[in-house]
Amino acid sequence: MERNMRLWLEDLLKATVKKAMPILSFPAIQPMGVTVRELISDSELQARAMELIARRTDAAASVSLMDLSVEAECFGATVRVTEGEVPTVAGSTVSTEEEAAALEIPQVGSCRTGLYIDAIRKAVGRITDRPVFAGVIGPFSLAARLLDVTEIMIDCYDEPDMVHTVLDKAAGFLIEYCKAYKAAGANGVMMAEPVTGLLSPSLAGEFSAPFVKRIVEAVQDDSFIVIYHNCGGNVISMMDSILDTGSAAYHFGNAIHMPDALAKIPGDTVVMGNVDPAGELFGGTPGSVRAATLNVMESCRGHNNFVVSSGCDIPPLTSWDNIDAFFGAVEEFYAQ
Repeated sequence: MERNMRLWLEDLLKATVKKAMPILSFPAIQPMGVTVRELISDSELQARAMELIARRTDAAASVSLMDLSVEAECFGATVRVTEGEVPTVAGSTVSTEEEAAALEIPQVGSCRTGLYIDAIRKAVGRITDRPVFAGVIGPFSLAARLLDVTEIMIDCYDEPDMVHTVLDKAAGFLIEYCKAYKAAGANGVMMAEPVTGLLSPSLAGEFSAPFVKRIVEAVQDDSFIVIYHNCGGNVISMMDSILDTGSAAYHFGNAIHMPDALAKIPGDTVVMGNVDPAGELFGGTPGSVRAATLNVMESCRGHNNFVVSSGCDIPPLTSWDNIDAFFGAVEEFYAQ
């Protein structure tokens, strides 16, 4: 469903009671009685999962699977899939300048990207009371999965031209992928750029932000926005380059103290985060989730641009008692 997303953001800013917007998708496998493997292989199951969560929760928006293996798989990466965990990438695809130069930009729709686009197309026809966001990986995080996360940290110093070559191809592919989601009816994308959080501010300013900005400028408009996600611990120190991407909104993980981020971001820009998805939402109890959620919200009281969320993707086997406790705590906070 097409909608004015700039207006949606303005309404979020103005609202005295703000709906939570967790990155919540994979836990739908539990009430659906399916596995992660089945979910990532079937567009109908993905659309049903999004619809189930939209019906069960009062989230501000519907967010599709945050599966950061999809795009790398298109470039030839090996993906490991289990029944109950989010897919991961194994090994590297590129290790030399020659391999980087020869790396082909895949067609959007190849491998599982076609399934994920089709899932969004189905979901937007069923979820009409809130925006629907697709999940995509960020350019540096994609390059890291192709070059290996550890190796790319060295390559940024020793082989910068090779890294730039891979980043250029990654960004080109992601532009077309985002455009395909836009054509399918998505209201925007949640772009996950977590590996950038491991970089120094100067390296992030060279190897991530310019490529994210290229994507944002190519796809973002009044009807389609980019929400930039980074769950790294160096977010605060690299905030200038993050904001320079021009993303419409920002989402940060629990590795940082959220008020520190809010202090560096204009008050007219929506910022989301950052209840611990693994330690609390997955590993905690309803009582500890309630306390953690209220603590994050209390620490950000007075920042009208703050929207509470999970710090990252909520793990597939997270207890729904804990998820319900998260939403209950949000309701409790605003009832005070």
